[in-house]
Amino acid sequence: MEKKKVLFISQEIFPFSPKSDISSTARRLPQVVQEAGKEIRVFTPRFGAINERRHQLHEVIRLSGLNICIDDHDHPLIIKVASVSSARMQVYFIDNDEYFKRKTMLQDERGIYHADNDERAMFFCRGVLETVKKLGWQPDVIHCHGWMTGIMSLYIKHIYNKDPHFKDTKVVYSLYNDAFDISLDKRFAEKLKFDGFPDEVAKKFEDTSFLNVTKSFIDYCDGLSIAVDNINPDLGAIFDSAVHCHKLDYVQEENQAKEFSVFFDKVVDESVLA
Repeated sequence: MEKKKVLFISQEIFPFSPKSDISSTARRLPQVVQEAGKEIRVFTPRFGAINERRHQLHEVIRLSGLNICIDDHDHPLIIKVASVSSARMQVYFIDNDEYFKRKTMLQDERGIYHADNDERAMFFCRGVLETVKKLGWQPDVIHCHGWMTGIMSLYIKHIYNKDPHFKDTKVVYSLYNDAFDISLDKRFAEKLKFDGFPDEVAKKFEDTSFLNVTKSFIDYCDGLSIAVDNINPDLGAIFDSAVHCHKLDYVQEENQAKEFSVFFDKVVDESVLA
């Protein structure tokens, strides 16, 4: 029986980024799921805070060179890769000078969220999908970690849904307490329409507050999980109210390999709930 393929995407991964709930889970979970019998790939943004020399990142020329248009501007896609030798795992990095060269991640030195985080999220998720196509690797499930990855569900359901490479791909989103406290750019819905999203989809994102954006992303997911044991009550309420997708409550670390492997199988093999 062919192994199921799980594509992990995360806005941060340890040890390339500092330890956090997201970066630690995004480092651990792909390894244990791979050991449980799945085939994996892992992607993250190449933020300027990541030390390329220390972590031995190098560009993959054959995967780089594509231009991705965001808000009517072309942005070159650069792909880099590094290894986590202890896990027998490669991590692919989505890079672009305008979006990721700055020496911070999602917030600047003052703790203020970058004004173009919406575009960075769009570029990251589209860059992942275009790179996976170049790799000739067809994921059964895309598992998303961090709010920056939530837009992946929209791309799979509305932009890449007619692409044979992704026609059967499911999206699972994990909830963390990683809220942004300043709304995304008020032109986010307009940018989505320019990218090809239907008006009725883009309209859902006219309110760019964290909770509305999160809820709207989840509307297009096939699976939803809680990644921390102390989830914010507002996010817990969104999880509880989601009736259209498969759900997995918080799982203790020692049980994650088995529980997530089974959950991915369920998402792929069973119809989306009504």
